[in-house]
Amino acid sequence: MRAFVTGAGGFLGRALVRALVARGDAVRALVRRLPDEGELPGAEVLLGDATDPAALRRGVRGADLVFHLAGVRRATDPQEFLAVNAGSTRSLLEACVAEAPGLSRFVLAGSMAAAGPSRTPRREDEPFAPVEPYGASKAEAERIARSFADRLPIAVARPLRIMGPGDRENLLFFRIARAGLALDFGDRPISWIDVDDCARGFLLLADRKEAVGGAFFLASRETTSAAGIIREAARALGVHARRVPVPDVALRALAAAADLVTRATGRRLPLNRKLAAQLLAPGWVCDPSLARERLGFEARTPLADSIGRAARWYLERGWIRRVR
Repeated sequence: MRAFVTGAGGFLGRALVRALVARGDAVRALVRRLPDEGELPGAEVLLGDATDPAALRRGVRGADLVFHLAGVRRATDPQEFLAVNAGSTRSLLEACVAEAPGLSRFVLAGSMAAAGPSRTPRREDEPFAPVEPYGASKAEAERIARSFADRLPIAVARPLRIMGPGDRENLLFFRIARAGLALDFGDRPISWIDVDDCARGFLLLADRKEAVGGAFFLASRETTSAAGIIREAARALGVHARRVPVPDVALRALAAAADLVTRATGRRLPLNRKLAAQLLAPGWVCDPSLARERLGFEARTPLADSIGRAARWYLERGWIRRVR
């Protein structure tokens, strides 16, 4: 099979490219910058932006499978979320109609942010209820994808918080743990998935005919929390971390201050209002049973293993200092 992957330079994108190459697919990888040596082994690298229709047309030409992972997760202007996350989806679908009429599958990377936070497990048939611009843009991307369902075989993956080696999104939690702090944001459960399990789920959505027309949460049956991630990271790093409760008002104030610094300097800090809103939500929990029942998908990696692999990766590359 010939696969085209947007966002191939990202955390999940790299894992998906590895999985596609490992099974023998010919992979064309769209990236915004040239990858480091060995970052996308076996793939044909296409330099370009997912909002550039010309780059998308080049990418999809002759493709059997298209995976749309490119998007923006952090932006100072809410309109940027829509322009990139929803706009690139429409442009890529239009490119597929024009250049890949025999496409076997178009897999869109969605998000639970489109469904909105919940302490009780959300199911795929519930209406969208995003609470911030990123989630609204991912909901719109899904609506756009579904509007092409009469012309292309569409499937939507909704992965939850993704863990594993190479992840930047959760690096802050590991650095907090390395500092000997076990910050506690309260009892707010989170569904999650290991990056390699997630990539395997994307392949199933591309291969199984039962996936066409559907949206599927991809997550482990095991839930955690932000505090749970920090505690597990501390164990993996060999650190005794002291529990520190974090009042909601303090987190909001720190996030607001961080956003002011970002606007003034252009430097994107690890903490921001978007992350604070995620941490202060009642929970981000989904029911992953539909993917299991319809596609036979199971996220098999335990949280301790995923976090342990991530910790070793950070230490080997110097992203986190070793404990002396």
